[in-house]
Amino acid sequence: MERMSDARRDQFIYSGSLSNRLRTRPRLQRGVVLPVVLLLAAMLLTTSAIWFETSLASARAASNVRDYLQAFHAADSALTVCEREVLAAASDASAEPFAQGQPRQWQLETVFDAGAVTPIAAWPGSSRAPQCLIEPWRLANRTDATAWLLTARGFGRSSETQVWLQSELAIEDGAIERHWRRVAAQPF
Repeated sequence: MERMSDARRDQFIYSGSLSNRLRTRPRLQRGVVLPVVLLLAAMLLTTSAIWFETSLASARAASNVRDYLQAFHAADSALTVCEREVLAAASDASAEPFAQGQPRQWQLETVFDAGAVTPIAAWPGSSRAPQCLIEPWRLANRTDATAWLLTARGFGRSSETQVWLQSELAIEDGAIERHWRRVAAQPF
Protein backbone atom coordinates (compact mmCIF):
# COMPACT_ATOMS: atom_id res chain seq x y z
CA MET A 1 0.00 0.00 0.00
CA GLU A 2 1.20 3.36 -0.86
CA ARG A 3 1.83 5.89 1.87
CA MET A 4 -0.34 8.94 1.69
CA SER A 5 0.86 12.33 2.62
CA ASP A 6 -0.48 13.75 5.86
CA ALA A 7 -2.48 16.45 4.11
CA ARG A 8 -3.98 13.95 1.70
CA ARG A 9 -4.80 11.56 4.51
CA ASP A 10 -6.54 14.34 6.51
CA GLN A 11 -8.52 15.29 3.45
CA PHE A 12 -9.46 11.70 2.88
CA ILE A 13 -10.47 11.07 6.50
CA TYR A 14 -12.34 14.29 7.12
CA SER A 15 -13.64 15.24 3.70
CA GLY A 16 -17.21 16.36 3.70
CA SER A 17 -17.80 15.58 7.32
CA LEU A 18 -18.77 17.93 10.14
CA SER A 19 -15.57 17.25 11.97
CA ASN A 20 -13.56 18.53 8.98
CA ARG A 21 -15.30 21.86 9.20
CA LEU A 22 -14.78 22.06 12.93
CA ARG A 23 -11.15 21.13 12.61
CA THR A 24 -10.34 23.75 10.02
CA ARG A 25 -12.22 26.58 11.76
CA PRO A 26 -9.71 27.20 14.63
CA ARG A 27 -6.98 27.73 12.08
CA LEU A 28 -8.97 30.67 10.69
CA GLN A 29 -9.54 32.24 14.14
CA ARG A 30 -6.01 31.97 15.42
CA GLY A 31 -5.01 35.09 17.50
CA VAL A 32 -8.55 36.45 18.10
CA VAL A 33 -9.00 34.97 21.56
CA LEU A 34 -6.19 36.93 23.21
CA PRO A 35 -7.50 40.39 22.22
CA VAL A 36 -11.02 39.45 23.30
CA VAL A 37 -9.80 38.21 26.69
CA LEU A 38 -7.69 41.34 27.14
CA LEU A 39 -10.66 43.54 26.24
CA LEU A 40 -12.89 41.76 28.77
CA ALA A 41 -10.18 42.02 31.44
CA ALA A 42 -9.79 45.75 30.73
CA MET A 43 -13.55 46.25 31.00
CA LEU A 44 -13.69 44.40 34.31
CA LEU A 45 -10.72 46.36 35.63
CA THR A 46 -12.31 49.68 34.60
CA THR A 47 -15.61 48.71 36.19
CA SER A 48 -13.85 47.71 39.41
CA ALA A 49 -11.87 50.97 39.50
CA ILE A 50 -15.04 53.04 39.00
CA TRP A 51 -16.82 51.09 41.72
CA PHE A 52 -13.88 51.62 44.07
CA GLU A 53 -13.82 55.40 43.41
CA THR A 54 -17.57 55.59 43.93
CA SER A 55 -17.24 53.73 47.23
CA LEU A 56 -14.52 56.11 48.39
CA ALA A 57 -16.59 59.16 47.45
CA SER A 58 -19.61 57.73 49.28
CA ALA A 59 -17.52 57.06 52.38
CA ARG A 60 -16.18 60.62 52.34
CA ALA A 61 -19.68 62.03 51.92
CA ALA A 62 -20.99 59.92 54.79
CA SER A 63 -18.10 61.07 56.99
CA ASN A 64 -18.82 64.72 56.15
CA VAL A 65 -22.52 64.30 56.92
CA ARG A 66 -21.65 62.65 60.23
CA ASP A 67 -19.28 65.51 61.06
CA TYR A 68 -21.92 68.12 60.17
CA LEU A 69 -24.58 66.38 62.26
CA GLN A 70 -22.16 66.17 65.18
CA ALA A 71 -21.64 69.94 65.00
CA PHE A 72 -25.36 70.61 64.49
CA HIS A 73 -26.42 68.62 67.55
CA ALA A 74 -23.72 70.26 69.66
CA ALA A 75 -24.92 73.74 68.63
CA ASP A 76 -28.57 72.82 69.10
CA SER A 77 -27.95 71.46 72.59
CA ALA A 78 -25.95 74.55 73.56
CA LEU A 79 -28.77 76.76 72.24
CA THR A 80 -31.34 74.83 74.27
CA VAL A 81 -29.30 75.10 77.49
CA CYS A 82 -28.70 78.83 76.95
CA GLU A 83 -32.39 79.36 76.29
CA ARG A 84 -33.27 77.67 79.58
CA GLU A 85 -30.75 79.86 81.42
CA VAL A 86 -32.19 83.02 79.87
CA LEU A 87 -35.76 82.06 80.70
CA ALA A 88 -34.78 81.17 84.26
CA ALA A 89 -33.08 84.55 84.68
CA ALA A 90 -35.77 86.54 82.82
CA SER A 91 -37.17 87.97 86.04
CA ASP A 92 -33.85 89.77 86.62
CA ALA A 93 -33.74 91.19 83.06
CA SER A 94 -33.78 94.79 84.19
CA ALA A 95 -30.17 94.46 85.40
CA GLU A 96 -28.83 93.88 81.87
CA PRO A 97 -28.26 96.74 79.42
CA PHE A 98 -30.44 96.38 76.35
CA ALA A 99 -29.25 97.44 72.92
CA GLN A 100 -31.48 99.21 70.42
CA GLY A 101 -31.89 97.33 67.14
CA GLN A 102 -30.90 93.79 66.47
CA PRO A 103 -27.56 92.81 68.08
CA ARG A 104 -24.62 92.29 65.76
CA GLN A 105 -21.89 91.45 68.28
CA TRP A 106 -22.07 87.76 67.43
CA GLN A 107 -20.56 88.57 64.03
CA LEU A 108 -17.29 89.81 65.56
CA GLU A 109 -14.81 87.07 66.39
CA THR A 110 -13.14 88.82 69.35
CA VAL A 111 -16.47 89.73 70.93
CA PHE A 112 -17.90 86.26 70.40
CA ASP A 113 -14.85 84.50 71.83
CA ALA A 114 -14.73 86.83 74.83
CA GLY A 115 -18.45 86.81 75.64
CA ALA A 116 -19.52 83.29 74.69
CA VAL A 117 -20.28 80.82 77.44
CA THR A 118 -19.70 77.10 77.30
CA PRO A 119 -22.97 75.65 78.62
CA ILE A 120 -21.81 72.07 78.03
CA ALA A 121 -18.29 71.26 79.21
CA ALA A 122 -17.49 68.81 76.40
CA TRP A 123 -19.39 67.33 73.50
CA PRO A 124 -18.50 63.72 72.62
CA GLY A 125 -16.68 63.46 69.31
CA SER A 126 -16.26 67.22 68.88
CA SER A 127 -12.95 69.03 68.71
CA ARG A 128 -14.22 71.78 71.03
CA ALA A 129 -17.12 72.31 73.39
CA PRO A 130 -20.11 74.17 71.92
CA GLN A 131 -20.39 77.88 72.69
CA CYS A 132 -23.30 80.25 73.14
CA LEU A 133 -23.47 84.06 73.14
CA ILE A 134 -26.44 85.77 74.78
CA GLU A 135 -27.24 89.31 73.62
CA PRO A 136 -30.18 91.22 75.14
CA TRP A 137 -32.01 93.80 73.02
CA ARG A 138 -35.09 95.99 72.87
CA LEU A 139 -37.60 95.51 70.10
CA ALA A 140 -38.30 98.85 68.40
CA ASN A 141 -42.01 98.24 67.79
CA ARG A 142 -42.74 96.49 71.11
CA THR A 143 -41.50 98.58 74.01
CA ASP A 144 -42.93 96.28 76.70
CA ALA A 145 -41.16 93.23 75.32
CA THR A 146 -37.75 91.99 76.39
CA ALA A 147 -35.77 90.10 73.78
CA TRP A 148 -32.53 88.12 73.53
CA LEU A 149 -30.58 86.91 70.57
CA LEU A 150 -28.91 83.59 71.36
CA THR A 151 -26.16 82.46 69.02
CA ALA A 152 -24.66 78.98 69.38
CA ARG A 153 -21.65 77.50 67.61
CA GLY A 154 -21.07 73.74 67.52
CA PHE A 155 -18.01 71.91 66.28
CA GLY A 156 -17.47 68.61 64.53
CA ARG A 157 -14.41 66.36 64.71
CA SER A 158 -12.31 69.21 63.33
CA SER A 159 -12.49 72.89 64.21
CA GLU A 160 -13.21 73.71 60.56
CA THR A 161 -16.59 71.97 60.78
CA GLN A 162 -18.86 74.48 62.47
CA VAL A 163 -22.60 74.95 62.63
CA TRP A 164 -24.09 78.24 63.76
CA LEU A 165 -27.64 78.40 65.11
CA GLN A 166 -29.63 81.31 66.48
CA SER A 167 -32.74 81.71 68.53
CA GLU A 168 -34.63 84.93 69.18
CA LEU A 169 -36.53 84.98 72.45
CA ALA A 170 -39.10 87.67 73.17
CA ILE A 171 -41.02 87.90 76.41
CA GLU A 172 -44.01 90.21 76.57
CA ASP A 173 -46.67 90.09 79.28
CA GLY A 174 -45.56 86.62 80.33
CA ALA A 175 -45.87 85.18 76.80
CA ILE A 176 -42.71 83.68 75.34
CA GLU A 177 -42.09 83.94 71.62
CA ARG A 178 -39.35 81.87 69.97
CA HIS A 179 -37.81 82.14 66.50
CA TRP A 180 -35.14 79.66 65.49
CA ARG A 181 -32.80 79.86 62.48
CA ARG A 182 -29.62 78.38 61.09
CA VAL A 183 -26.88 80.81 60.12
CA ALA A 184 -26.01 79.86 56.54
CA ALA A 185 -22.50 81.34 56.38
CA GLN A 186 -19.97 81.54 59.18
CA PRO A 187 -19.63 85.16 60.26
CA PHE A 188 -15.85 84.92 60.69
